[in-house]
Amino acid sequence: MTETAANRSDHNAEPQLKRVIGPGLLLLFIVGDILGTGIYALTGKVAAQVGGAVWVPFVVAFLVALITAFSYLELVTKYPNAAGAALYTHKAFGIQFLTFMVAFAVMCSGLTSASTGARAFAANFAEAFHLDLSVGVGITLVAVAFMLVVSFVNLRGVSESVWTNVVLTCVELTGLLIVVGIGLWALGFGDGDFSRITEFETGHRTALGGVIVATTLSFYAMVGFEDSVNMAEECKEPNRIFPKILLTGLCITGVVYVLVSITAVALVPLQELKVGDTPLLKVVEIGAPAFPTRIFAFITMFALANTALINMMMASRLLYGMARQGVIPQALGRVHPFRRTPWVAIAFTALLAIGLITFVGEVPELGGTTALLLLAVFTIVNVAVLVLRRDPVEHQHFRTPTVLPVVGAVTCGFLVTPFTDRNNEQYAIAAVLLGIGVVLWAATHPALLRRLQPTRK
Repeated sequence: MTETAANRSDHNAEPQLKRVIGPGLLLLFIVGDILGTGIYALTGKVAAQVGGAVWVPFVVAFLVALITAFSYLELVTKYPNAAGAALYTHKAFGIQFLTFMVAFAVMCSGLTSASTGARAFAANFAEAFHLDLSVGVGITLVAVAFMLVVSFVNLRGVSESVWTNVVLTCVELTGLLIVVGIGLWALGFGDGDFSRITEFETGHRTALGGVIVATTLSFYAMVGFEDSVNMAEECKEPNRIFPKILLTGLCITGVVYVLVSITAVALVPLQELKVGDTPLLKVVEIGAPAFPTRIFAFITMFALANTALINMMMASRLLYGMARQGVIPQALGRVHPFRRTPWVAIAFTALLAIGLITFVGEVPELGGTTALLLLAVFTIVNVAVLVLRRDPVEHQHFRTPTVLPVVGAVTCGFLVTPFTDRNNEQYAIAAVLLGIGVVLWAATHPALLRRLQPTRK
């Protein structure tokens, strides 16, 4: 090839994603994604299953997530590309259908969470500004407008997206620290009762059974760390920074969750904590009655916005990565020549999210269904680590102790089963979503096979 031809080839080559995420931005991305919105509404629901020892399921969920995080660390440093779990499944098993379904399950969990978060943002927006929006059209229009803004930030560039995430993460983390601070201040003056944090109230279940059921709920608050691996192609030196940053982020959020849950149950009577969707607001109301509680509507809005932004970033990068691997149509892997963002994947996921906002609305049992889908994916990822040990790479990478992916596969697999007394509605929602994935696979499979087959001479 002549120099001119080589230059022409380089010019026509698809541009690559821009590496702008350093250790600090990656840490805030991970912390912001894990904190999300779950803890703002989940504490009361977990307390209803386990009683005053509400911190125990959060600790168990943290340990399960930590074990699986070690598997992700080995794989992301071994294969520092976008697409995450779907890429690892593809390399480990080489089954196009399984890879497609894993990618679809992860994408569904992100889009459904982002879409529901958009509707919740609209509801909090109306409350914060005292707007009389109708539950149907008004909320939907605000939610769609919000999703368009999120998609524009995502399309604008990864730098803008990540720095927006920095601001939103700081706001939502500040909100949680305010709750802890107010709670501890009130408890210091003798309000509340720390003895409640050791009490189990599990109804007809044993204490162990109550903890298992509550863990299936609280695990939703711990997911999010897996999204970061989809940003690997936009990280600086991912092999070096990922292990330390991912584990640090998980530990920070685990400590925050334990502090928040202990503070909430010690200050708010259990019967009050169980009722409603704003358990942390009750901590503020009891601990500091003069505090302007309206501010938490704004803090919740920021938390919801952060969750939506991160999930949309994850979903678009996942589609981009799988398109580059040849599992889904190549058009979804196109990168904008100036913004250096996967613009086709961003537009596609935005349309899907707007469809969910418009036609589905809020999905019951969303948190449990999201956790169910991701636990199934985590089971496959833990197995993939062991399978891919037979695929050495030239560069150095993190290696997790073999016992951890084994334990991770068993624990995640168990939490997927009906033995956890999981609500059957979660299985029904997951089945519908995965059924849609099967239909999409059947529609795209022949075209993909034709493209992947070698050309006959």
